[in-house]
Amino acid sequence: MGLSALTVSVALGIIGGNTFFPAIATRTARGVDFSRSTLLRAGIVLYGLRITFQQIIGVGWAGVVIDLIMLTSTFLLAVAIGTRLLKLDRDTAVLIGAGSAICGAAAVVATEPVVRAQAHKVSTAVATVVVFGTTAMFVYPLLYPVLAMSQNAYGLFVGSTVHEVAHVVAAARSVSDGAASTAVVEKMLRVMMLAPFLVILSGTLRRAQETTTHVQDRHTGPRFTIPWFAVLFIAASGINSLHVLPNAWTAALVQFDTLILATAMAALGLRTRVSAIRRAGARPLLLAAMLSGFLVLGGYAVNRAVPLLLLHL
Repeated sequence: MGLSALTVSVALGIIGGNTFFPAIATRTARGVDFSRSTLLRAGIVLYGLRITFQQIIGVGWAGVVIDLIMLTSTFLLAVAIGTRLLKLDRDTAVLIGAGSAICGAAAVVATEPVVRAQAHKVSTAVATVVVFGTTAMFVYPLLYPVLAMSQNAYGLFVGSTVHEVAHVVAAARSVSDGAASTAVVEKMLRVMMLAPFLVILSGTLRRAQETTTHVQDRHTGPRFTIPWFAVLFIAASGINSLHVLPNAWTAALVQFDTLILATAMAALGLRTRVSAIRRAGARPLLLAAMLSGFLVLGGYAVNRAVPLLLLHL
């Protein structure tokens, strides 16, 4: 039917998460959470075996510039709209902005120690970015025929605008493996921008606090999570580029990787609850929806304009 294993897995997971899963959640929670976190990252690391440094170089400066523009504009838009127009508290706006701009739930969790947000605000931000990231996974392949983009350009578009790494893989693989390879490389560049983003955010919040209180708290230094799976992804790509492993081993690991990613997507679907969406309220969902619209429309414009501008420089 043209559906990837990842798309089918997350759809079945969402159905299960809102039907039978609550009855068995207490007995299976550790396995589900292990699958949607550890297995997901392991799957992304192994995905590097499908990619070579030649492909990474092929993304070029255009990919880097596109990621920087999308990350910065999406986050600043989230804070401005969230706090001024929708009257959300700063922490919620920052968390939703980080999740939308960088890498979904992982960015939300990584940003929490910096903003020191309350637990329910983190849950709200995670729920919103997972919902719209999952939606993007289904919508982007439907848009592909009308975008007038090559598979490589579509991969850059997906990698620079879709929320979760797993959603990027699923949305791009629905078109082709080549688009998926480009999309994952572009997305990993985005993920690797998480650490410097958190350092800058920490310094900005500290300066804002000092301006407000005129007191410097020596315990508010930058605290951030290094996305080690992104580093290991590059290492796996290096192994593939150097042809260290026999082709049969590489093919077997790629098949195993598909199984791991499908398991992670199913687990992610199991944790996507309609009740959590209702508890999030209308304003956080509205902010996430507006950011998703910007990622599609603004991201399409940026992905069209940047390569042309660099071509003329």
